[in-house]
Amino acid sequence: MKILFASDSFKGSLSSKRVAQLLEEAAHRVFPEAETEKVLVADGGEGTMDTVVEELHGTYREIPVKGPLGEEQRAVYGILPGKKAVIEMAQASGLSLVPEALRNPRKTTSYGTGMLIADAMDQGIRDILIGIGGSATNDGGMGAMSALGIRFLDQNGRRLDGCGEDLGKVWSVDVSGMHPAVKETSFTVMSDVKNPLLGKDGATYTFGEQKGASEEDLKLLETGMAQYAEIAEKEMGKHTAAQAGAGAAGGLGFALLTFLDAKLKSGIETVLDIVEFDEKLKGTDLVITGEGRMDWQSSFGKVPSGVGNRCKKAGIPAAAVAGGLLEGYETIYDEGICTVMTTISGTMDLKEAMKRSEELYLDAACRLFQAISIGMKMK
Repeated sequence: MKILFASDSFKGSLSSKRVAQLLEEAAHRVFPEAETEKVLVADGGEGTMDTVVEELHGTYREIPVKGPLGEEQRAVYGILPGKKAVIEMAQASGLSLVPEALRNPRKTTSYGTGMLIADAMDQGIRDILIGIGGSATNDGGMGAMSALGIRFLDQNGRRLDGCGEDLGKVWSVDVSGMHPAVKETSFTVMSDVKNPLLGKDGATYTFGEQKGASEEDLKLLETGMAQYAEIAEKEMGKHTAAQAGAGAAGGLGFALLTFLDAKLKSGIETVLDIVEFDEKLKGTDLVITGEGRMDWQSSFGKVPSGVGNRCKKAGIPAAAVAGGLLEGYETIYDEGICTVMTTISGTMDLKEAMKRSEELYLDAACRLFQAISIGMKMK
């Protein structure tokens, strides 16, 4: 029997790599003769860069960048075989980089993300993957595009810095100084956010509050975003603001679509293609996946649904181990997952569960394989 392990990390406790190691240990306790294989996967959010770099034996490049508040800091991106790069927006423009008391999307910028993109192109890379989860910004991607040489000007012809409160000041856009390698480079955006740029379901009203925006801030940002989008679309001859995903990462999705001709793809599907998951399924009898918390969202672009659907298509059974189950988790059964085992084995709070994560995970994995062995004996 061949078993393939392809689980997401358990945020804050277990990496994807450690989960795979624990699954391997549990599998060999129950099935000593089983052949096992590990593949590291992620859904395009934070942690995707590390997962892909490790799985493909890539390298890292660290450079100085501007953080969300314009502060000097350092950030890394991954360089993959075949002259590809994988960039995480959260490395340079993430919410976790801004102290809670200073969070205000009127003041934050995605400039540092643009610096990572520019540096990758300067290294001769012409195929760039960008994960845009966990942003601190609501600048429509203006900051990132400014770092690539695009000039956003106010009514007096002065260049704007490119933070959220600059959106409503945009009077014209000058793309003549855009980084020359943009036209030669393929950009793939990993995101499962389907929101358009504007409106009640757009970037500002859906995500702005969690980034520190007040009601007054939201109105100002939305008005500014509409003005910025109209001018940007007119300059580039495109209509991308209403496109699904344009509202991702405070509108960075819009900028990447509009100025860089980027392609928006599901994060998990992109990662599964990169690691050649379908090839690894050949000759496999069972797949184990999972994530820290499983709920209704797990069926929409998360690792278990991506893995489950690939297994379903290949006719291979898949099971999952999850830290906990919340409302709507059962929808995962429609995505190719046959059963779910939880790591929680008794009454405990989150702090205890996190502290005992390895012990609890190994126990859950053993219980899952024991149950599978019973099913095999009954055949």
